[in-house]
Amino acid sequence: KIAANILAQTAKVPSIPWSGDGLTCQLTEEGTIPEDIFNKAMVTSAEEACARAEKIGFPIMVKASEGGGGKGIRKATNMEELKVAFTNVFTEVPGSPI
Repeated sequence: KIAANILAQTAKVPSIPWSGDGLTCQLTEEGTIPEDIFNKAMVTSAEEACARAEKIGFPIMVKASEGGGGKGIRKATNMEELKVAFTNVFTEVPGSPI
């Protein structure tokens, strides 16, 4: 899901504000998003999620890139909810980029 959003932005498809706003790339020889660009779109801590939320605004959807069936996704309408949501998503889908 992170890679799809980066590809959409690269193709100049309008998208809603998210943690990887403005990121574009050229695919690697293997046809993947370069790791450094992919990592810039990820959020790795509740504190980083809060910093991005200040830029984007609320409500925020915290979404694990992996998961499915409703796992690894939470809505937050303020900073306190965001901290809890990030922790829940992080533990619900271990190892998934957020």
